[in-house]
Amino acid sequence: MLIAEAREIALSWVEQNAACQPGFAGAFFTGSTVELHADAVLPAASDVDIVVVLDVATAPPKLGKVVVDGLVLEVTYAALAEFDDAGVARNYHLANSFRRNQLIADPTGRLAELRDAIAPYFADPDAILARCDNAIDRIRNGLAGIDADAPWEQQVMGWMFSTSITTHVVLVAALRNPTVRLRYAAARSVLLELGRSDLYDELLDQLGVRDLAAGTVARRLDDLEPLFEDAVEAASTPFFFSSDITADARHVALEGSRALIADGLHREAVFWIIATYTRCMTILAADSPSRATSHEPTFRHAVAQMLGVQTTGDLVARAERTTASLPALRSFAAERAAEHTAR
Repeated sequence: MLIAEAREIALSWVEQNAACQPGFAGAFFTGSTVELHADAVLPAASDVDIVVVLDVATAPPKLGKVVVDGLVLEVTYAALAEFDDAGVARNYHLANSFRRNQLIADPTGRLAELRDAIAPYFADPDAILARCDNAIDRIRNGLAGIDADAPWEQQVMGWMFSTSITTHVVLVAALRNPTVRLRYAAARSVLLELGRSDLYDELLDQLGVRDLAAGTVARRLDDLEPLFEDAVEAASTPFFFSSDITADARHVALEGSRALIADGLHREAVFWIIATYTRCMTILAADSPSRATSHEPTFRHAVAQMLGVQTTGDLVARAERTTASLPALRSFAAERAAEHTAR
C-alpha cells in the first residue's frame, strides 16, 4: 500500500468515525509516516498514527489500533487546550507533526495556526535544543523514578523506555522523526552517517545489548510467542498499550521484530521485544495471574540474557550511568543544531 492510499483511508476513517464525536476539533498525522513521500510504500510492519483533537476538558483514553481496509491505524485522542504554541513547539513528539502540512481535518483553524507558527522556526537552533531538552528531561525524570516495590515487569518497562529516549535526542537533533518501535535503528542510521559510531555504541551499552548475538535475540523472540498468545486471550483490563497486544498487532509485535533480525538489526530489535514481554506480563498479572506465574521464568530469563539486568540494583546502576551521560548527549545535540544553522 502506498502512503497516499493509507492517508486516504485515514481521512475516510476520521470523516466517518471521529468528526461526529462531540467536541471534534481536528486531526493530524504523526509518527513515522510524516516523513514519507506520498508515492512511498508503507512498510509491512508499520501502522499509520493519527491524533484526534477534541475540545473537551479531558481527552478520552487512547483508542489504539483500528484495522480499516487492511490498514492499521493507531489512534490517540488529545484535548484542544493542550495545543498552545509554546507547549507544542517544545514537545519533541508533537512538534514534528507541525513542521509541514500533516493536517487531516481542522474545523477550528487552530491546528493550521500551530503549523504556521512552528514550521518557519522548526530548524532554529533554539527550537531544536528546546525539543532536545524536553526529551532529556523525560529521561532524567523517568530514570529517577524507578520503583523498587513495583512488579519486575513494570520496573523493566519504566527503566527501558526512559533509557531509550536517548535515541530520540539523537533523532530530534538531526531533525528526524522520533519514531517509537524503530528508535534504535533510526538513531543508528543517523549516527553512522555522522561518523559517530562511538556514541551509538554508548547508547547500546546503556541498554545492555552492544555484544548481543543474533541467535540469542531470535530464540528469545520465539519464547515470546506463547506469552503473547496467552496475553491476547486473557486481556480484559484496559491499558494504554492494550491495542499493541492483540491479534491485529501481531505483525508489528512479532513479525516486525523478526524482520529486523533478518536485516542484521537484532540489537535494535530488542527494545520492542522486551517492551512486548513487559506488556504481556502486565496484562497477565491483571487478568490471569496463574499464567503470569507460569511465564515469569521465561520473562526473567529474556530480560537477564538480552539486557543483562536481574535486580532493581542493576536498573539503578544503569540509570545512573545514563544520567551521567546526559551532558555529553546534550553537547552532541547543540553541535548538531549549530550545523543545521550553518546550512
